[in-house]
Order: sequence, then structure tokens, then C-alpha cells
Amino acid sequence: MFHDPTFWVLVGFVAFFALIFWLKVPGKLGTQLDERAAKIRQELEQAEKLHQEAQHLFAEYQRKQRNALNEAAEIVAAAEAEAKALIKQTEAELAASLERRRKQAEDKIAQAEKLAVQEVRDTAVEVAIAAAGQVLTQSLQGPAAAAQIDRAIGDVKAKLH
Repeated sequence: MFHDPTFWVLVGFVAFFALIFWLKVPGKLGTQLDERAAKIRQELEQAEKLHQEAQHLFAEYQRKQRNALNEAAEIVAAAEAEAKALIKQTEAELAASLERRRKQAEDKIAQAEKLAVQEVRDTAVEVAIAAAGQVLTQSLQGPAAAAQIDRAIGDVKAKLH
């Protein structure tokens, strides 16, 4: 029996287990495993909390992004409406300005026509007065005729001006 290797393997095996139980290795190993399991459980809980927080933040940022896109769309719509209103106002102002300039041009043309008619009348009166003066000069002779002609010319000029 002492020479048999199987006996010694059995003795070593029993001694090994006795030593393990005597040093309370299974309890310590169980305690360490329990501590490790508790630590892993705690890390999993923390990871779950972080995951939930990340989902909450993600949802919040998606909401903020939608709000920002809606706000940007509203700003663009307002800018387009303002641009259209500005275009209409500018067109109205341009039309009014063109109408004023047309009216001014018509007034200038009318004034120029009046001035031209007046100049033609003045010229016609001067020609008529000169012709009348020549006719009267030829038909009347003497100093009384010259005084009468001068007086008649002065009367015609006074009535026409």
C-alpha cells in the first residue's frame, strides 16, 4: 500500500481537499464570487441607468432638432412673406413714381405748348401791328397821322398784353 502510487495519489487528493476545507477556501471563493456578482450587478444597473439617460437625452435632442427645424421653416416662411410684401410695396412705389414722372412730363409738354402758342400770338400781334402801321402810314400822311398811329399801336399793345 505505501508502495502503490494510487494510494499516494489518494492521500494527496484527500490532503488537498482537507487543506482547502481547513483554509476555508470554498467559503472565501463563494464570498469572492458573490462580491464579484454583486459588483457586476451594480455595474449592470449603472449601465442600465446610463442607457435610460442616454435614451432620454437622445429623445430630447430629437425634439430640440424638430423644434429647430420648425422654427427655421417659420423663419423662412416669414422671410418669404416679407420679401413678397416688399416686392409689392416696391412695385407700387415704382408705379406711383412712374405716374408722377408721366404727369410731370405731360405738365411740361402742356406748359411748352402754352408758351409756344403765346409766342406765336405775340409774334402775330407784332406782325399785325407792324402791318397796320405800314398800312396806316401809307394811307395817312402828316404829323397828325403819325400821332394817331402811335396812339393806336399803344392801345393794341396794352389790350394784348
